[in-house]
Amino acid sequence: MSEKIDKAMSLFKEKKYEECIDAFSAVLESEPDNADVYNNMAVAYSCVGKFEQAENFFVKALELDPQLAQAYINLSDLYYKAGDLASAVGTLQRGSYELQDNLTIAHLLARVYIDDQRWEDAIEELDRVLEGEPENYDAYYDLGHVLFELGDYEGAISNFENVTEYRQDSELLYYSLAQAYESNNEIDKAISNYLKSIAVNDKFTLAYKKVGILFMARNDYEDAIEYFEEYANFDIPEEEKNNINSLIERIKQKI
Repeated sequence: MSEKIDKAMSLFKEKKYEECIDAFSAVLESEPDNADVYNNMAVAYSCVGKFEQAENFFVKALELDPQLAQAYINLSDLYYKAGDLASAVGTLQRGSYELQDNLTIAHLLARVYIDDQRWEDAIEELDRVLEGEPENYDAYYDLGHVLFELGDYEGAISNFENVTEYRQDSELLYYSLAQAYESNNEIDKAISNYLKSIAVNDKFTLAYKKVGILFMARNDYEDAIEYFEEYANFDIPEEEKNNINSLIERIKQKI
């Protein structure tokens, strides 16, 4: 029977989803209670846009094996992509109850809570993740965003800084850290981190505008002009380009 399953998985890897479904169906004829096969068939159905069948097969997989973590993850992702956050949350909550030590499910639940702006629920799940995985830097990053949204800028800074000890290749991380410093009125550190985001990705347009604004607010007009001009050279909307060029001219008049 493993040969039939291997054949079905090979068809899936080749993106021959309809043939893959037929192959898994053949397996179920002799293994009607194989939860993994139902889960795999559901994934194949989702790949061909047959979402109702995919949902039904994920549900069947979980009926057969309530401990099948991947089925909770896959089903919640199906709901999430359909914009049904309530069902995604419900699925992950059930998975978290059935598999209380599964921190992947807890982390995914936190992220859906974040999308649903359920900040306190997200913090509870992220704290649980970090208690079990103290070096989960993705969780620190997510927690930083939640704390930023709640106005706890020092907490956000602490979590983002924790991540920078592990990663120095993410412009979005430095940008988020810069925003937190800016909101906490630590302008020099904000500028420093906006510049770091540019150093990682010199086409990250938003950072150019942000750092230009902060230089201008600090009366560092020449630096402000430099970054505004860089920003205006990017492919940005024409109205925005005109506004920036007008701003540059007004700054030049102050020098």
